[in-house]
Amino acid sequence: MSGRLEGVRVLIVTSNTGVERDELVVPLGQLRALGAQVIHAAPKNAGVQTFRHDTQPDDELQPDASLDDVQVENFEVLLIPGGTVNADKLRLADRAVALAKDFAAAGKPIAAICHGPWLLVEAGLVAGKTLTSYQSVRTDITNAGGKWVDQSAVRSPEDGWTLITSRDPGDLGDFLEAISEVAESKG
Repeated sequence: MSGRLEGVRVLIVTSNTGVERDELVVPLGQLRALGAQVIHAAPKNAGVQTFRHDTQPDDELQPDASLDDVQVENFEVLLIPGGTVNADKLRLADRAVALAKDFAAAGKPIAAICHGPWLLVEAGLVAGKTLTSYQSVRTDITNAGGKWVDQSAVRSPEDGWTLITSRDPGDLGDFLEAISEVAESKG
């Protein structure tokens, strides 16, 4: 299905460390293979350390841009990978929080996997939404007014923007299919 997402621009945001490797590398590769233009941005335009299962250091990847260099109007979809350390640091990055708020305000889809919804909790974007995440984030989501469900991929279109969420790397197939279906309608 090469070309399925031709013309769709996806922004992936991470911190510079603690990113769950497969939740960054697999979407980068698969969305690009489908024809999407994918830009990976981090707080600093410096190496991003990935991990496997939060504990095993893996590849260091160079982002395409810093968070300060990207603008919401240049993208159709925002994607937030997980990794406990990544998500915790990202929710403390004012620019990342602002980007999430701006994507929602513009009615653009946001996709988050694993611990990625922590950024959305910090941005005040989960109230009234149905979503999933890594099990340990459940209480944070419900305390923020979201409805947590245990499913591989969840789409929540309330409030004029679509939220796509998944639980962990084992859900990447369903997660990426949901992103692709939503992105096709935006491209």
